[in-house]
Amino acid sequence: MQIFSTVAELRAFTEEARRAGHRLGLVPTMGALHAGHLQLVAAARAECDAVVASVFVNPTQFNNPDDYRLYPRLPQADTDLLAAAGCTAAFLPSVEEMYPQPAALRFDFGALERVMEGAQRPGHFNGVATVVSKLFHMARPHRAYFGQKDWQQVAIVRQLVADLSFDLEIVAFPTVREADGLAMSSRNRRLGPEARAAAPQLHQALAAAAAQVRQGVPPAKVQAQAEAALAGAPEIGLEYFAVADAATLQPLAAYAPGRAVVLCLAAELGGVRLIDNVVVDGA
Repeated sequence: MQIFSTVAELRAFTEEARRAGHRLGLVPTMGALHAGHLQLVAAARAECDAVVASVFVNPTQFNNPDDYRLYPRLPQADTDLLAAAGCTAAFLPSVEEMYPQPAALRFDFGALERVMEGAQRPGHFNGVATVVSKLFHMARPHRAYFGQKDWQQVAIVRQLVADLSFDLEIVAFPTVREADGLAMSSRNRRLGPEARAAAPQLHQALAAAAAQVRQGVPPAKVQAQAEAALAGAPEIGLEYFAVADAATLQPLAAYAPGRAVVLCLAAELGGVRLIDNVVVDGA
């Protein structure tokens, strides 16, 4: 596996691959890799001739300076995992390489970003869209792979690709979970013992809510019962629990036939912020 730290190196590699007629897959990550990331690499390997994984903790998408400072950074372990997974190249740029000057462009995704993560973290999706746009321009992939744990992020990236006419396909894969149901996340490394023991309750609440949605329980009641269940866990500080249309992300007053529903939450456990979601297919 080749390792690049500059945009020039990355572009030389991807341009040569394209001239050779190879299909390129891109797996954007912020590092501290886990099985969810490696699932994306495996999928890219199966569908593409060459796979580039980026490892970059993007400062522009963090609202909390401490969250950015404490985000796990394990470059050697990450490159070892990527090499073992069969990645063709890894891109590990510095902040200065990615942002030689502050980005002046601002993205507005309308209703898609004014709920859930966008409401809780103003400017977050502007940072996501900025770095993803840069990576798409730098790597010029045919396909880019994302995990569905960040459901809203995937929706934002799909809108970005459509609005800016990027010539690539977005491929999303289901959330990979621990044996107890906790969604795999790089932030899980920061959970203390008590917080880690309580964390599976997030998925339990989502699963219970999904069962209620399938039974036709009204959205407002589903949300209220989930909030009440999580309020009973002193280790969990719930930020939001949303029952929304899976495509538009807008809160639901009632179910629509044939429309999928997404249940999303964010919570803080021992100073660590986690998100998760479950999708219920429309009937």
